[in-house]
Amino acid sequence: MSSRLAHHGVRIGFNPRITTTTLKANFLLQRQQHVGQRRWNSSRDVDPRIKALGRTILDDYAAVREEYATPTYPIVLAHGLLGFSEIKLAQALPSLQYWHGIQDALEQNGATVITATVPPSSSIEQRAASLRDQIAAARPSAVNIVAHSMGGLDARYLASRLAPDSVAIKSITTIATPHRGSHFADFLMSDSAPIHLPRLYGLIERAGLGTQAFSQLTREYMTGTFNATVRDRDDVRYFSYGAMMDEPALLSPFRQPWRLIEEAEGPNDGLVSVESSRWGTYKGTLVGVSHLDLINWSNRVRWTVREWMGVKRTFNAIAFYLDIADMLAKEGL
Repeated sequence: MSSRLAHHGVRIGFNPRITTTTLKANFLLQRQQHVGQRRWNSSRDVDPRIKALGRTILDDYAAVREEYATPTYPIVLAHGLLGFSEIKLAQALPSLQYWHGIQDALEQNGATVITATVPPSSSIEQRAASLRDQIAAARPSAVNIVAHSMGGLDARYLASRLAPDSVAIKSITTIATPHRGSHFADFLMSDSAPIHLPRLYGLIERAGLGTQAFSQLTREYMTGTFNATVRDRDDVRYFSYGAMMDEPALLSPFRQPWRLIEEAEGPNDGLVSVESSRWGTYKGTLVGVSHLDLINWSNRVRWTVREWMGVKRTFNAIAFYLDIADMLAKEGL
């Protein structure tokens, strides 16, 4: 199994950034786990943001195992904001995949995979309708949806409002989905932002993209409108994962959003907080993992250098998605 998957990038997708925030999280979690042995007289001993992490996942997905079970029903991979299935930037260059190596690995393990491409920045309603049509076109009897970021909102809306009669949605697994919005979206939509996003709508629309998604990712919209009207279905299983990373490097594009979200919401992966990621059965928080690491988009050069320095890799996106498929299989899905 491992040798077959190596060709598809199984060594890509690790993140060794486990420093100050991670150590603090582990320390506080250990203290809470031993509450029966020691009692504290003050609520200051328990950080509610750390408590919200649930099960912390440090290195469970550091390497691909030899065996994984295969789910009964096809897996639909639903991408996030500004996502795609596969694009070719130039004839001489290889195609760029949103789910880098992930679809290939799942299929090699026997899973049937449907990879959708929905309008990158259109409304949740439009994206969900496109997702529905692509699932229906594949003609499965039932599916498990595995969604990254905004794709999880599309999947929830689809199940609640648009599910085709001919296809049963058995489960929705969301990965770093902003179920309660993101403070970074709040910031970009505010007048105080250096770049007030609505001022760029004309440019975005001339590029052929929608603009409705941006306001829908705010905390006000998600908590006040979306979650109040888009209800979970009793016949659908809901699972979720969150992720957190330490403060990104100075030149990282995640540095500003991470700091804004850290202050407003707590631990986050650079775009979505752990608190916002929780939905349905929360499977745990991936530690030391960024929003892009979750889809195997990682800085390979940086991690190669870190390996030379003896830093152990702790996250492999391929192993993570194979384990999700294994989990779905063991749930009878």
